[in-house]
Amino acid sequence: MSLVSIIQHPHFNLYLSTALIAKVVAIYFLIYLFSHTPREPHPEELEYTTIDSKVGTERHKLPTTEEDDIELSVVVPSYNETSRILIMLKDAINYLQIHMKHKWEIIIVDDGSSDGTSEYCLKLSRDEFNLKPGQLRVIKFSENRGKGGAVRQGMLHIRGKYGLFADADGASKFSDVSKLLSNIKEMEKHAKKSKTRLPAVALGSRAYMVNTEAVIKRSLLRNILMYGFHGLVYVFGIRSIDDTQCGFKLFNRESIDLIFPYLHTEGWIFDVEILILAIKKNIPIKEIPISWHEVGGSKMDLKIDSLMMAKDLVIIRLAYMLGIYKPNRRI
Repeated sequence: MSLVSIIQHPHFNLYLSTALIAKVVAIYFLIYLFSHTPREPHPEELEYTTIDSKVGTERHKLPTTEEDDIELSVVVPSYNETSRILIMLKDAINYLQIHMKHKWEIIIVDDGSSDGTSEYCLKLSRDEFNLKPGQLRVIKFSENRGKGGAVRQGMLHIRGKYGLFADADGASKFSDVSKLLSNIKEMEKHAKKSKTRLPAVALGSRAYMVNTEAVIKRSLLRNILMYGFHGLVYVFGIRSIDDTQCGFKLFNRESIDLIFPYLHTEGWIFDVEILILAIKKNIPIKEIPISWHEVGGSKMDLKIDSLMMAKDLVIIRLAYMLGIYKPNRRI
C-alpha cells in the first residue's frame, strides 16, 4: 500500500489520533515511574542535637514555627565534611558574631555521614567557637537522602525570619549574605507599601565568573559538562536565572512556606525545582553576584551525577507539564 493510499484511508485520522494518545499515555507513565517523592523522615530525624550548658549534649524535637528574636537561620547540608567544614564555620560564625544585630542559628543537616561530622560540629560549637546551647543544632539522618533532602529538612525546621542554605565547603564568602539580606529587605519594603506579605528569594550568583580563571582553568570535561547542563536548564528548565546551582541561596519565611513543602527532588538537581516552583508562584527572585572560589573534595561524581542531573531535569520539567507534580500540593 502506497503512502498516499494510507493517508487517504478513511480511518487514517483515527489511527493517527490513537497512536498519539498511546504515545502521550506511555510518556505519562514513564515520567510517573521516574518521578520523585521525598522519603518520610525517620523518627530520629525529627529531632536535633545541641550542646547543653554543661559538658554534654541534649536532644529536642525539631521546631516548625518562627521565633521572633531569631533573624537568620543558616542551613548547611553536610556529608562526610570533617575535612572541610571548619573553614566554612569559622567564616560564618565570625561574621554572625560581629555583624548580626539579632539572634541567629546554624543548622547542620548531616546526610548520613560515616566520618563523625555531627559529633565534630558539636565539639567545634563548644570548644572552638564557645557557642550557646541552640546556636548550632545538628540534624542527623540515619541514611543518606541527598543534598536536596538535607536542605529541605533543614529549611522546614528553621526558627529564623530568613533561611540561608550554604555549602559546607566554604567556597562562598559568607559576608556576602549581607548583600542577599539587603536585597530581600528591599523587596519587602515594596510589599509593605501594598500592605501584602511578599515572599522573596535572593540567589548568590557566579555567572559573572564564566570567563575568569576560576572557570577557564577547570578540566575540559568539567567545562563541557557545565555548558551542556546550562543548555539543558535553558531548554527544559529556567531561562531567567543565569546561575541555578550556586550553593548560597536566601529565602524569607513566606517564600520558604511556598516552596519547600512542595519540593519533590532530593538529589543534586533540587535547586532547579526550587526555582521552578518560585517562578510558577510568582515569587520575586533577585540574582546577586558573590565571591566564590573552587574548593576540592566535592562529593559529586562528575560523570555519573551529571547524567543523573540531566535525567532528573527532564523528569522535573515534564512532571510539572503533565500534572504529575502539582505546585500547590504539599508533599
